[in-house]
Amino acid sequence: MDRSTQIDAAATAADGGRDYCTELARLTDEWLVDLFDDVLDAHRPRKGRVALLALGGYGRGELAPFSDLDVLLVHDVKPRKVEAEVGPLASALWYPLWDSGVKLGHGVRRPDEQLELARTDLDSATALLTARPLAGDDGLAGEVIAAGRLLWEEKGPLFLDELHERVVTRQHDSADVAYHLEPDLKDGHGGLRDVQSLWWAAEGGLNIRAEDLIDLDESYETLMRARVSLHLAVRRAGDILRLEDQDAVAEQGGWSDADALMSSVAAAGRSIAWLADENWERAVTREHPADRAIAPGIALKNGDIELTERADPATDSTLVLQAAVAASRSGCRISRRTLDTLRDEAPPWPGSWPVGATDELVALLLEGHSAIPVLEALDQNDLVDRLLPEWASIRSKPQRNAYHRFTVDRHLWEAAANAAGHIDRVGRPDLLVLGALMH
Repeated sequence: MDRSTQIDAAATAADGGRDYCTELARLTDEWLVDLFDDVLDAHRPRKGRVALLALGGYGRGELAPFSDLDVLLVHDVKPRKVEAEVGPLASALWYPLWDSGVKLGHGVRRPDEQLELARTDLDSATALLTARPLAGDDGLAGEVIAAGRLLWEEKGPLFLDELHERVVTRQHDSADVAYHLEPDLKDGHGGLRDVQSLWWAAEGGLNIRAEDLIDLDESYETLMRARVSLHLAVRRAGDILRLEDQDAVAEQGGWSDADALMSSVAAAGRSIAWLADENWERAVTREHPADRAIAPGIALKNGDIELTERADPATDSTLVLQAAVAASRSGCRISRRTLDTLRDEAPPWPGSWPVGATDELVALLLEGHSAIPVLEALDQNDLVDRLLPEWASIRSKPQRNAYHRFTVDRHLWEAAANAAGHIDRVGRPDLLVLGALMH
């Protein structure tokens, strides 16, 4: 079965997303095992063990249709005999794969060479975290994988610092998956790589809440479905969901239309971005303002905005906005405990708002762009549509044209934030920011 046939066979046998990737990985495994066994029969080293490992996304069993195939040929042949004993085997293995059109990421190393590389190279270290044996000597493969995991555990803090630096760099260099007209599903802020980075960080000791991992997994599945559909629709590798391809991708992936596709992608990207920022922010040691009371029921504690013990969201429904105003003004995040409490206990507002609620909303909007991440935190915890029931109809709603950068909901937040920069030009700043939000 050639590569194109494998790609199409996986699409026939499985649904989109990771089910497809798992099936393609299985078919690829069968292909490589057969090839390896044939090559080993002809080029078996006289002394020493050899094994073939799947790395990276292929190692995870997440093989998109036209993604690179990352494999490692590991051996324990003596160094002076490698060229003669392992070289012919490697060549006989790689050339048929190249001839098939596969984009091959490959290496040939002794265990000590691979581990030495992993000590200093983050990509090599993370690749071993998801490595799995394909063919050859299982004992040798297991030794390399176990040593790679042990290395990650030992060097966890150092690896986490570098991993976080990469996340920050990628965030600065790439647009948000949720708000870009043509999102980068893999490397964009809120993309697949952000989820993978958190998985690696969890292996290295970063404490991530179980419910966060569940939410990340669901959003990851959505982006994987979009990425697989993109590959199958355009018949080539790619991670950028271009405007001209979105109709075909929607049809391939089973979305009703391109708007439904992009709404689904935006919602997933928003969740991933928020969860990634939340978890990394809390993993990094920073100086924070001194603890202090801010308002009745609201305090700044350990760098977070917290509800006090006496605060009761069930009876004082304005606490949602009071916490949001405090977070926006202080530049601090609302604590996860407080967000959980507000989500679980704050009731939906009736048609008429509680006394003082409008003033709190205006105060939040007048904070300008610093209010947007706070509003995002509320929205990720289903709190915005408790205050504004109509919000649900525009949440993550795409605007697929060159005139609008953001989804409808974020567009309204941005409009209000921009309006807040012009309050010195009007007599009623409250009407300006509310009008911008409601336009």
